[in-house]
Amino acid sequence: MADGGEPGTVRPGGRTARVREAVLRAAEDALTEQGFTGLDLADIARRAGVGKTTVYRRWGTVAGLVADLLDDMAEQSAPRTETGSLLGDLTANARLVRRTLTDPRQGPLFKALIAAATGDAKTAAALHRFYDIRVREWAPCVRQAVDRGEAPEGTDAHEVVRAVSAPLYYHLLISGGRLEETMADRAAEAAVAAASAGVFVRGRGELKRV
Repeated sequence: MADGGEPGTVRPGGRTARVREAVLRAAEDALTEQGFTGLDLADIARRAGVGKTTVYRRWGTVAGLVADLLDDMAEQSAPRTETGSLLGDLTANARLVRRTLTDPRQGPLFKALIAAATGDAKTAAALHRFYDIRVREWAPCVRQAVDRGEAPEGTDAHEVVRAVSAPLYYHLLISGGRLEETMADRAAEAAVAAASAGVFVRGRGELKRV
């Protein structure tokens, strides 16, 4: 494999980039349709219109391919919204999460990836990396809110952002039913109220969680 890197980690341009794009989109299709346990590298190569040896050489295993897919999804995610208020910013974040989870393609894809992560360490590490990137992308909204006096000094920005999406994922995976926009707005409002009350301030004993 080029550059001697780990399968699924190369980011070259040209034809190789086009092959990667085709294979990752084929992997998305297969995950959405069949789940992680139904993934097969030969089938993905067929869907992508590339040779099996190319897929095996670049990614090596299904877990390696899924890890690269998650990295690609993190790269393609929409940038954060800045509205000038903590409630506005976190509402935008919550609505983005809700749109993703209710999307006919993205919703089943995330369910399959989360299910895969429960039984595969490499997929779990890639999923954790994906969400860490997204949380770090939105954390400046909270730090800006602290500067404006909307939340106290020492507020853990990452925990505030996680508190927004946590109830939405809980509803998707545990509660079931339709994930309405009002639920996203309520998740943002709850996170803002907790942050404003100092729930997420570091150094006050064990960090409280909502």
